[in-house]
Amino acid sequence: MTVEARSLLVAQTWDGQPAPRSDWVKVDLALSLEDILVTIDAPFHGDAPPPTPPGPTPGLWNHEVVELFLLGEGDHYLELELGPHGHFLVLELVGRRHVVREIPTLDYRVRQLGDRFIGQARIPLAWLPAGVHSLNAYAVYGAEDARQYLAWRGAPGHRPDFHRLETFGALGWDEQLAQVLVPVRTGTRRAGRAARR
Repeated sequence: MTVEARSLLVAQTWDGQPAPRSDWVKVDLALSLEDILVTIDAPFHGDAPPPTPPGPTPGLWNHEVVELFLLGEGDHYLELELGPHGHFLVLELVGRRHVVREIPTLDYRVRQLGDRFIGQARIPLAWLPAGVHSLNAYAVYGAEDARQYLAWRGAPGHRPDFHRLETFGALGWDEQLAQVLVPVRTGTRRAGRAARR
């Protein structure tokens, strides 16, 4: 059962300029009692896939990818990267670019439909940083000098930097998350206490 939904349109370059309509990416988020279903509808640019089988892929940001960042209290954030060939990367960070954990599993499914790809990933609520309040989404494609960087919330600067947390936009789910996260976290704490016994 969906509790709340949110849709983002990645339609700017990294520095806040309008991007060509053919490059736009739609990112839908649907909050349920168990997880957030992330659905991406993105152009497929035909970049070569990573040289590894689909699944967890370090350095996926060097390939064609759509990224979602979810920011919580104390600059604690979750980075989700989804590729058109079934590769993904999930990172937990505390402080800019300071990775504290790589999550090796993700329920991620993708299909290519001509010149587009549709991906769906489920983020368990337990993965969310405490007090999650802001987010941003990005798309990257192309090679070397032709590489393109798009953002939901772009900002001027000297070079693309997806970890500029001050540019993130409000998630707007404070009330809804409070309702669904209390049972999840309470259950997690109880399970932890039981395990220690």
